[in-house]
Amino acid sequence: MASILFIHGASSSGKSTLARALQRRVSAPFWHISIDHLRDSGVLPLDRVKAGDFDWKAMRAPFFDGFHRSLAAYASAGNNLILEHILDTSGWHEELAALFAPYDVLFIGLHTDLEELKRREVARGNRPLGSAEEDFQSIHKGLSYDLELSSQDPLDDNVARVLSAWQSPDRRRAFFHMPAKG
Repeated sequence: MASILFIHGASSSGKSTLARALQRRVSAPFWHISIDHLRDSGVLPLDRVKAGDFDWKAMRAPFFDGFHRSLAAYASAGNNLILEHILDTSGWHEELAALFAPYDVLFIGLHTDLEELKRREVARGNRPLGSAEEDFQSIHKGLSYDLELSSQDPLDDNVARVLSAWQSPDRRRAFFHMPAKG
């Protein structure tokens, strides 16, 4: 059965840094997958979106539907995944829980304090200003995780905690416990 190490955190929280460090240390082969990889590889016609030729709002839902289905396809073929993603859209958690039901999912909440998120967002310069704060205020609400980390803790400590949690037989499989509808 494929394993999915699902890192969930705000924009600029350090998901990519943690994912790369995990991939270097984990004892089995894992693919590191994120939307940023697709965006940065040129898969999306972002120049044409920016030029106004295509409407990102119209493209967004089918893009993410395909992305989510591709994750399940990779896992169904036996590939382990380190997934960094932000559950910022209604229905995604439920959709992914259904797609990931056959797999071993370790749901990791990555937290960073607001001032640090804002500092990182400005330093990166490739995110809309304010997106990290918007995520900070909303994305962790109502979710429970198998493991919660702070990106301000030492990276090696966080990697060790993830690897220990992944190998633990006592995990709750928190990803499959849906937040209460409010």
